[in-house]
Amino acid sequence: MTPIESRPSLLIETYLARRESLVRFFAARAGSRQAAEDLAQELYLKLAETEVGDVQNPLALLYRIATNLMLDRSRSAARAGARDAGWRQVNHAQIHGEDVADLPPPDEAAASRERLRQLVQAVEALPPQMGRAFRLHKLDGLSHAETARVMGLSVKRVEKHISAALKALSRGFP
Repeated sequence: MTPIESRPSLLIETYLARRESLVRFFAARAGSRQAAEDLAQELYLKLAETEVGDVQNPLALLYRIATNLMLDRSRSAARAGARDAGWRQVNHAQIHGEDVADLPPPDEAAASRERLRQLVQAVEALPPQMGRAFRLHKLDGLSHAETARVMGLSVKRVEKHISAALKALSRGFP
């Protein structure tokens, strides 16, 4: 056996002898025992594939590799977080910092704006009483009774205006 072939086993032997200390080392920095166990396993795999030359202090090298492993994981998580935040900022609508919905593609948004513009024009083109009843009930959210009181009409008359408005508007919008 050559000296290079024996060195990984020296690092692995040191790892096995100090595994619990390494797990505590990881847990103190990672914040959880599970993350520490994952890092310890990852360290073992890294050591199993690492070939090193003459090592004066295998324990120091072991902790250096462990520290680098944690730094790599931390940097990777930071990059993933920044990438996700950037994607979310571009592809989601937010209200008070909460994601509320995916934004539609630009062509769909433009088509929706055009459809809304046409609907607004159609509502404005309704006869005055019918348009007012429709706006009060459908847009302002008043009940039929409240709309009737505001307009000085019977509830039945308001229902007829709203029904006629819906029919007129639906003819122009499939």
